[in-house]
Amino acid sequence: MTQSELAATETVYKLITEKQDWLQNVVGIMDPCVNPDGRDRYANWYNQVKTEPYSIDRDASEHNEPWPGGRPNHYLFDLNRDWAWATQIETRQRLKIYNQWMPQIHVDFHEQGINEPYYFAPAAEPFHEVITDFQRDFQTEIGKNNAKYFDKNGWLFFTRERFDLLYPSYGDTYPLYMGAIGMTYEQGGNGSAGLGIKTDEGYVLTLVDRVAHHVTTGLATVETASNNVEKLNSEFKKFFGPKDFEYKSYVLKGSPDRLAALAQLLDRHEIKYGYASSGSARGFSYANNNDKGKMDYDTALVVSTNQPKSTMVKVLFEPNADLSTPITYDITAWSLPQAYGLEAVASTSLVSANAAAPKMNTSATATPGAAGYLSKWDSMEDARFLAELIKNDIKVRFTYKPLENDGKKYDRGSLVITRSDNQKMTDFDQKVTEIASKHKRNLTATMTSFATSGPDFGSGDVSIINQPKVGLIKGKGISSLAFGATWYFFEQELHYPVLPIDTDDLNEVDFHDFDVLIMPNGYYNSVLDDKLTDKIRSWVRAGGKLIAVDGAIKSLVNKDGFGIKENEGKKKDSLVTLIPYGQREQERTKDFITGSIFKTQMDTTHPLAFGYDETYFSLKLGSDSYAFLKDGYNVGYVEEPENVSGFSGENALKGLKNSLVFGEQRIGRGSVIYMVDDPLFREFWQNGKLLFANAVFFVNDNSYSF
Repeated sequence: MTQSELAATETVYKLITEKQDWLQNVVGIMDPCVNPDGRDRYANWYNQVKTEPYSIDRDASEHNEPWPGGRPNHYLFDLNRDWAWATQIETRQRLKIYNQWMPQIHVDFHEQGINEPYYFAPAAEPFHEVITDFQRDFQTEIGKNNAKYFDKNGWLFFTRERFDLLYPSYGDTYPLYMGAIGMTYEQGGNGSAGLGIKTDEGYVLTLVDRVAHHVTTGLATVETASNNVEKLNSEFKKFFGPKDFEYKSYVLKGSPDRLAALAQLLDRHEIKYGYASSGSARGFSYANNNDKGKMDYDTALVVSTNQPKSTMVKVLFEPNADLSTPITYDITAWSLPQAYGLEAVASTSLVSANAAAPKMNTSATATPGAAGYLSKWDSMEDARFLAELIKNDIKVRFTYKPLENDGKKYDRGSLVITRSDNQKMTDFDQKVTEIASKHKRNLTATMTSFATSGPDFGSGDVSIINQPKVGLIKGKGISSLAFGATWYFFEQELHYPVLPIDTDDLNEVDFHDFDVLIMPNGYYNSVLDDKLTDKIRSWVRAGGKLIAVDGAIKSLVNKDGFGIKENEGKKKDSLVTLIPYGQREQERTKDFITGSIFKTQMDTTHPLAFGYDETYFSLKLGSDSYAFLKDGYNVGYVEEPENVSGFSGENALKGLKNSLVFGEQRIGRGSVIYMVDDPLFREFWQNGKLLFANAVFFVNDNSYSF
């Protein structure tokens, strides 16, 4: 984890002292440490356990880095997968500098397993279709120059394997879609290498070797740039010229909060957009997955490809990326309209967007004589508003059924803040309206708790929200990335406290101190023995709420009391087929789902789905398939699988028939909430986050019986 920083300083030194000629026509910008938190985590640990002299034996402590490792940042995000989504502060600040300079060549210096030699471009297929011939050819030109120096030194390397150029949020693909020659250079090493380690091939890989390799490719790349300045300049200029993309405009409508969140992301990338008022758009319908879409709108956000960053616009908004091969390094779908839960049409015509930006209709006026206040529920802004109310000891209710009050209609999940619940709060009106104004919420005062239609405020269908204490499992066996995304969600997005609990301490923890326990994605075989499983089940039965996400669900399958079962349709045929060795990798893709978007039906009458429409687009990361709950609530489900974007193998697709996506099972007074698809994956699937807030605040509050 220290090799890139050391290589950076030596590269700068050599450029200044030995290669000044290259700097006559090249400007170099260097970020010596993308992830300072992870670097410090690794270096501090290593200096505590290393031996003198260092050991090359892989069994030594210095080669076995503890959880979570040094790769992720403070919130345990892999920053090399955050370029496009910009969820982390490091990425957001980096993008400001990137967009200020817009480099023509960008190299992401990385590391891989200790038994791998050095990797540099050209990259592997699939290449995204927008990558130009020049970009592909120049990668090869740079690679050949790198190879010249590696051959001279007798160093092994490989190219055109494993590291493809599709997913837009890498440190090589993001620059490519911004016009640069984007590349990853991978040096064998990672957190297990230390100062030196013995590889499977019997040689010793040292930190000195690793630094030398990175310095060599860094210098060779600058040399190639210096020798091709005119070509780089002309092609870079050409890249930002007019493009003949099929879709000229992406037109989106929906919740103002969600439109504002998307606009914020576009601002971070300095992508231009505008607004259209009162019209209609025809083209590809994201909702129906066909070219016969028509969308009428009063106000719409319009993102056009008629701008310099048209290539990035196409990549981020495209309905379905073309794949030359399904064998990819990451997810294959990420379309922003579905990620943000917005209705959208991709138009082959340029849609005018000259209207003024819509103003948020927000008002929160203190009304001392009011019976209470009501507020909508359909976005993370609403969830943040609720979280702050609760933290300020303001009692809040939500409605299980639609209601009408003073002639205004409110959907399921709408927040009801009554004076009767907060009688001891002398500054009730002022406090509620101040918090509403802070969050720009449109708060409606009502003079009566008597409903025009639907439940009155005192009905059992308008349930009070308890202030839940939330625990989150971390440590060995748990995906550090999944834990980190959930941790970040609570602390930086929901702004609600969460208490991490280490897997080593689970047997000693009194779960009755918690109302909610979250099991993020992980491998729980070494964590959950029968005794601990019984302890968790007893806690749920007594009123606890367990949220099991993705891989965590596997640990509950066929366990006594838990109703989750693998889908029978997923069982493979036992017939042996003879597949040639060279075709096995391709054949295995039939069983894969590589980050694809699936249409999911939602039971919008269940609290887990409050704020959602009947159709939800879920990002499915794998082929795990579970049967419908026989004794529970199948809130999100797939009957006939409809993959709207990304790759899904034919066997995996068949296995998803009649499968659960989100569900709730009651055990005694408590509940288990199953989230087969992780709505917090990398924090970029904005439309899934309200599901998590619903699970924490709404589902089975122990005061209402369905």
